Amino acid sequence: MQLLLLVIIVLIAFAANSVLGRMAISWGYMDALGFGLLRLASGAAMLGLLCALRGRSLRQPLMPSLKGGAALTLYMIGFCLAYQGLDAGLGALILFGVVQIAMFGWGALRGSHPSVGQVVGAGVAFAGLAYVIWPDQSLEISLWDAALMAGSGLGWAAYSLIGRGVSDPLGASAVNFLWATVMMLPFMWGLQGTGVITSPGVVLALVSGGVTSGLGYALWYRVLPRLQPPVAATIQLSVPVLAILGGVIFLAEPVGLRLILGTLGVMAGIALVIWLPRRS
Repeated sequence: MQLLLLVIIVLIAFAANSVLGRMAISWGYMDALGFGLLRLASGAAMLGLLCALRGRSLRQPLMPSLKGGAALTLYMIGFCLAYQGLDAGLGALILFGVVQIAMFGWGALRGSHPSVGQVVGAGVAFAGLAYVIWPDQSLEISLWDAALMAGSGLGWAAYSLIGRGVSDPLGASAVNFLWATVMMLPFMWGLQGTGVITSPGVVLALVSGGVTSGLGYALWYRVLPRLQPPVAATIQLSVPVLAILGGVIFLAEPVGLRLILGTLGVMAGIALVIWLPRRS
């Protein structure tokens, strides 16, 4: 029962990042990249504090740190810029779908030999994404914003792949967040956003970075060893659904039939990839 409660809290935290980001950026509480920078900095501070409390070192080899920081920076830039135009639930769906498809594709290229059913599942998930973002009067979507969120998904997929096999994921995450905070600064200066900073925006960024990211990841690392890999992957299917519900409740975002059908397609396709066995 305790494990189930912890898993639910983690999933809500992950979905809340989309709602908090969309609220702060689209409502004009904070500049997009400024929100991303503060989210990274507060996440690094929270993860660093947790490492200090547990007596863990923040040391990590330079090259993995640079790779992890760069991937995390790509994720954050695409995430924040995309939420200037995308709804919270739709953004989470694109992000999550691209992450899963990209990781599956990378595994196939590296020789994991997917089964026919898994290839079909990846195709179904991709078709569901394409159906949602395809231009249509019933659901107007900026292809540029969708492309930015897809880039964010590629960044998160790369970050996840780089982090596989890390002995101390909490400490590695703290270091990566620190590097990503530094790497965000040139983009802040180069892109020159609106520079809007308000008290609600700062609060939303701090909550997103310190609580739903920092504490959320720490809690996820705690429950992950107690979950079977297929179960851990499957329960993450609920994150876009929770983000869609959060967008409806807190942001009054519409949910049409097109989004529902596309979401079902993406979830079904990814479920096939996860559960159908690979060929030996």
